[in-house]
Amino acid sequence: MEPLSLVIPTFNEAETIGAVVREIPAAYRGDIIVADGGSTDGTREIAQAAGARVLDAGRGYGRACAMGAAAASAESRVIAFMDGDGADRGDLIDRIARPVLEGAAEFVLASRTRGVRDPGSMLWHQVIAGRVAGFGMGALYGVRYSDMCAFRAISREALAALGLREMTYGWNIEMQMRAARVGLRILEVPMPYRCRAGGSSKVAGSLSGTMRASTKIVSTFLRVATARGGSVQG
Repeated sequence: MEPLSLVIPTFNEAETIGAVVREIPAAYRGDIIVADGGSTDGTREIAQAAGARVLDAGRGYGRACAMGAAAASAESRVIAFMDGDGADRGDLIDRIARPVLEGAAEFVLASRTRGVRDPGSMLWHQVIAGRVAGFGMGALYGVRYSDMCAFRAISREALAALGLREMTYGWNIEMQMRAARVGLRILEVPMPYRCRAGGSSKVAGSLSGTMRASTKIVSTFLRVATARGGSVQG
C-alpha cells in the first residue's frame, strides 16, 4: 500500500459513494476516509461496507477536509482529496499522487478544464470561475492555475505548514493561494472528468447553492490576498 490517505467529504451521496470507494486502485485503498457532513440517506453505511473509514465531520466542506486530513493514518506522507459524486476519476489517482510520493512536486491538482470532459460535466460558470481565479492568483503569486478541482494531492508536511482555516467551500482556493504564496512545487495534471453518477450537486445543483459557494470563494480569495505582509497565517 502507498503511504497515502484519501479524504472524501460527503453529504447524502448514497447513490455514488460505494462505487467511488471501490474504484480506487488497490495500492491506494489503505486509508480511505469518508468525512461525512450528517448524511441521512445511508451514505455512511454504504461507505463503510465499501471499505472506507467514516468520520462524523459536521457541516462545512472545508471542515470535512480538515477533519479528514487530521485523522489520516500516521504512516501517510501524502493526503489526497476528491469528491464523492463519481465525477472524479478515482481509478486515475496515481496521476496526482505519484509526483508527490516521489518528491517531484509538493502539491498536485487535477485540471478538468485541461482534460477531456464529458458533455455537461461542468457548467459554463464553473469553467469561467476557474479561469478568473487562476488569473487572479497568477497576478498575485505568479502561479496560473486553470481550475479549482477538488481532486488533489499534497504532502502532509506541506499541508500542515499552510495553516488552512477556511471551513467552507473556500477551502480549495485557500489551499491553492497559500501553496502558491509560499512557493510550493506545484503541478497541474490534465484529468478526464465525468458527469456526477447520481444525486444532485450541492453547489451547481441550484442557484442558491451556487451563490453560497461563490460568495465563500470570493470572500476567501479577498481575505487571503489582503493578508498583511503575505504571511502564511494571514
